Amino acid sequence: MTDFLVQNFNVFRGLHILAAIAFMAGMLYLPRLFVYHTKATPGSEMDETFKVMERRLLRGIINPASILTFVFGLALILADSQIRGWSFLTQPWMLTKLAALVGLYGWHGFLSAARRKFERGENMRSETFWRITNEIPFVLAIVIVLAVTTKFLDH
Repeated sequence: MTDFLVQNFNVFRGLHILAAIAFMAGMLYLPRLFVYHTKATPGSEMDETFKVMERRLLRGIINPASILTFVFGLALILADSQIRGWSFLTQPWMLTKLAALVGLYGWHGFLSAARRKFERGENMRSETFWRITNEIPFVLAIVIVLAVTTKFLDH
């Protein structure tokens, strides 16, 4: 199996990047929907529309893309372990990436719980909260991408 992963490393890297793009697009859009949803009158047509949009975005794009990002990431780790050995997992750049990923997947869980609260009409967060926190996934993406692409210039 690992020979297949090594031979197709660039294909898996490309699929990982594409899945991550879809994941990030959804993670950036969902809090923006929450910003506007906070203004909707509970039980109104707009409230119901936002509930449908948020549910479809999370279940149809964010969740599948997050799973694919994770699976292709694991494939890359397995392939890389055959190419370079397992020691790369303890490098500062990789530990930074993994820490940022824990944060990103934690934020994903937080947004999922928030969507359920909106669904039940129990959102207690302000429009300002959602505007400010909308940037969290992008900040984490910056950390992840720069950690991987620069490896902190530790070649």
